[in-house]
Amino acid sequence: MPTLIDFRRRIRSVRNTQQITRAMKFVAAARLRKAQERVLASRPYARQILRVLCSASGRMEQVAHPLLTRPEGPEKKPLVIIISADRGLCGAFNTNVLRKTAEFLRANADKKIELVAVGRRARDAMRRTRLPLKAEMVNVTMNVKFSDAQELAALAVEAFTGGEADAVYLIYNEFKNVLVQRLVVWRLLPIEPEVVTGPRREGAAEPAHIAGQAAEVDYIYEQPPKEIFDRLVPRYVDTEVFRALLESSAAEHAARMTAMDAATNNASELIDSLTLHMNKVRQAAITKEIIEVVSGAASAG
Repeated sequence: MPTLIDFRRRIRSVRNTQQITRAMKFVAAARLRKAQERVLASRPYARQILRVLCSASGRMEQVAHPLLTRPEGPEKKPLVIIISADRGLCGAFNTNVLRKTAEFLRANADKKIELVAVGRRARDAMRRTRLPLKAEMVNVTMNVKFSDAQELAALAVEAFTGGEADAVYLIYNEFKNVLVQRLVVWRLLPIEPEVVTGPRREGAAEPAHIAGQAAEVDYIYEQPPKEIFDRLVPRYVDTEVFRALLESSAAEHAARMTAMDAATNNASELIDSLTLHMNKVRQAAITKEIIEVVSGAASAG
């Protein structure tokens, strides 16, 4: 049976852990505030550039950019970009992304899939699979930079235009609020604006800024179509990748803050339970000593 010293040591250990989880919660909350501001600021820009792209492509008689061209036949060589966290202690954040990735891989087991892992958790998990890992990026989501998004977008564009992949998918957590993150499987390339301007696809896990965006504004274009799309389409791809990284970063900080808050509350409950047991043990020890003293006095008398 544990002694009073054992209980005190255990309570001290749990209290020290509670202080750590509380500090991590405050750090995650501070980072979440900044990440949330960035992701909310990025959505209107992504929505507007998509609206302009839809409007311009709707006026074209012929496709004016290779990223708007869908390869003939069914998909055979998709490139999948998986965005996870570099660290743990964020609840089921990484587990959900990896589980969604596993579902996607099982559903497309007959295709030649290449992977791009963003984040240490995705990299370590994908290394254990037999699928080729085309590239990996770490230390990206904690401090998202547009240059990192451009590098990742350039890799996807090069693979698509070079014939190495006939489709590019993004799998990541989209930030909804502090308590909710939504898993998204979004086909980045080829770009199909008619999917956006048309009715929402049943069962599609699309980004929040995609749904219901129709080209209602009548824009006037001065440049020829090729010049417009040579600048607009790459910027759209860079923006979408950057927004996905920001969404994942904000969702990670929210998940970590929620997980650390739950850990802090669990530590409080455990301390209360251990204190109660310790008091019972101490009371039992005192009662035993009193009984021994009374018994000794009775026998002496």
